[in-house]
Parts: sequence; structure tokens; C-alpha cells
Amino acid sequence: MDNSWKEIFKDYPKRNELGITVDNINKKRQTATIYPPKELVFKVFDLPLQDIKVVILGQDPYHNPGQACGLSFSVNDGVPLPKSLINIYKELYDDLGITPAKTGNLEKWFKQGIFLLNSVLTVEEYSPASHSNVGWQDFTDYIIETISQKNNNVVFVLWGSYARSKKTLIDNSRHKIIESPHPSPLSAYRGFFGSKVFSRINSYLEEVGKKPIDFNLEN
Repeated sequence: MDNSWKEIFKDYPKRNELGITVDNINKKRQTATIYPPKELVFKVFDLPLQDIKVVILGQDPYHNPGQACGLSFSVNDGVPLPKSLINIYKELYDDLGITPAKTGNLEKWFKQGIFLLNSVLTVEEYSPASHSNVGWQDFTDYIIETISQKNNNVVFVLWGSYARSKKTLIDNSRHKIIESPHPSPLSAYRGFFGSKVFSRINSYLEEVGKKPIDFNLEN
């Protein structure tokens, strides 16, 4: 974890409850398969707070073996691409002409300032939303509010009704909110395709004097 987060974690009003949640999940790992691996649960906090330019909010980690890596929508090199990510790459191609990557590893985006945050940080194997009631959302809501309060001119990307419900945590007078249907196969055709999210992100970043994101993962 980057040092910029340590005070923020310390100031979290429910930090004791968070500690209990993490302890309980780690105990449960002895009898159940939980993703991502223990050492990757807080990986997103390797990105310094002050370096965040974009937040892409996911719901909870991928629940199939080998997929979850601690960053929303991302998977490790060599892992077959999840369907939502295939659709993200399709929109990226339609929007910016970037050929879909063979890898689902989004660390290159992450290192440029895209904070790939899941609202729920763990999940049980083959059981989506299985940890949706263990206390993660209070913590990640606090993180979203903290980014909104401490940073300026961040692009918050909210895909789907769940992510869009977090709008109230963001000061839209200081930040850009881009929302659309989710890129999952169930909803991508309802307005995710054609949303031009990637060009809109970069237009805003340039407008506020920030370096745009190079979304090409293979150059």
C-alpha cells in the first residue's frame, strides 16, 4: 500500500469493524476458496491518492478461478478475457480505434492513474456478490468520498445501476462523472456501446491540463 493511504485507513471511522471483517474473511479462507488472494485484496491502494486521475468502479471481484487480481475489470496475463472486458475492448476500438488487446491485464491503465476499485473487495468462488454484506461497501464508499474531497478534476466512471448509485458520494462541481449501462453482455447494447467513454475521459483530462491516458495495452 502506498503511504498516502495510511492516514486515510487510520481515519476510517469503522476501522475496527474493517479489521474484524478482514480477519473473518482470512479465517474463512481455511475452508472456502475466496478471491482475490489475500495479498491482492488491497492492491488498488498501491496507486498513490494524489496520482488518481480516473476512477472506474466495479461491483465485486470476478468469481471464477484465476481471474480476480485486486483491480476491477482486470485479470492476470494468460487468463481468458471475461465477457465484460471483451465489450470494454470493443467500445475502445469503436471509440479510439485501438485494437482489442489479447491480455486482460489493465495494470498499464492503473499505473497511469486509473483507480480500478471494486465496491466489494472479496468474493467466494463461483458465488457472485457472496461478500456483499460483510462491510466492504461502507469502507469503499468512504474511499470514494475521500477521493472526491481530497483530489480535483477526477473522472468517475460509473457503469451500471449499482455504480451509478454511488453518484451521491461525488462532488460533481469538482469532478467529471461519466455514466452508462454496464459493459456486461446483458446490458452493453442498452447504451454502453456508443458511449465513447474513453475519448470523453481524455477530453476532460486535457481540458483540465492533465496528461491523457494511453489506453493501448500492447504498445
